[in-house]
Amino acid sequence: MRFSLAGRPHGLALSIWIAASCCAVPLAICLSSTPSFALSEIQREDLPSPVTPPASDDQAVPGTTVPMPAPPGTKPSGTGQPADDKSEPEAPTGSGGVTSPRADPDAPPPPVVYDLDKLPEPVKRMHGLIIEACKSGDIEKLRSLIGSGESMTQLSLGDIEGDPITFLKGLSGDGDGQEILAILEEVLSAGYVHVDTGTPQELYVWPYFFALPLDKLDPRQRVELFKLVTASDYDDMKQFGAYIFYRVGITPTGQWLFFVAGD
Repeated sequence: MRFSLAGRPHGLALSIWIAASCCAVPLAICLSSTPSFALSEIQREDLPSPVTPPASDDQAVPGTTVPMPAPPGTKPSGTGQPADDKSEPEAPTGSGGVTSPRADPDAPPPPVVYDLDKLPEPVKRMHGLIIEACKSGDIEKLRSLIGSGESMTQLSLGDIEGDPITFLKGLSGDGDGQEILAILEEVLSAGYVHVDTGTPQELYVWPYFFALPLDKLDPRQRVELFKLVTASDYDDMKQFGAYIFYRVGITPTGQWLFFVAGD
């Protein structure tokens, strides 16, 4: 239903106009007397006050700041952790050292020697005594050559406990030491190398694979290697990068320094 104002009295329309005018005048006065605010100002009033950063580092909340890295070469300090002032620890006895393979692919290989007469007399004598003990089949014959105390022959890359002959028997597959004697004799029957000449670490080492890169062995040398290890062992050692089967080291003074295997 539609309504029309056409028949209404003119007095009613006039009354409505007068009432509207009266209301509009106070509203305009009120708005003109109230200061206006920009939209950005109204929004800022609704936001929380910014947090003022602490004046000193001592008042800072942990984890709110990122420390600057120290200059290269300086030791860490003042970070809540003790500074490491200790020098690099020395390698413990029996952890490799002079017993480690010396194969350097970038250096010319040392000459391989087979002639025992070229050995210094003390070295030649110790070599002969060890071979003689191996041929006897009695592992007890090695006891006096191994020695004791600080001068004892190194038989493992780690420390051993108990009697050295008992230890060698434990390495031998037969339990009596004949297998390990056979290995020792075979090692000493191979060619040798003279390493670290003129230094305190000077040594005569058997077999010569100790100081030669395995991937540079010629066919004849690989035949000699297979007298000591299997083809599978050879592949494993090539991946490692050096010969790590049994080797023997004797000092120029004739001390039997080591008989070890491993890396």
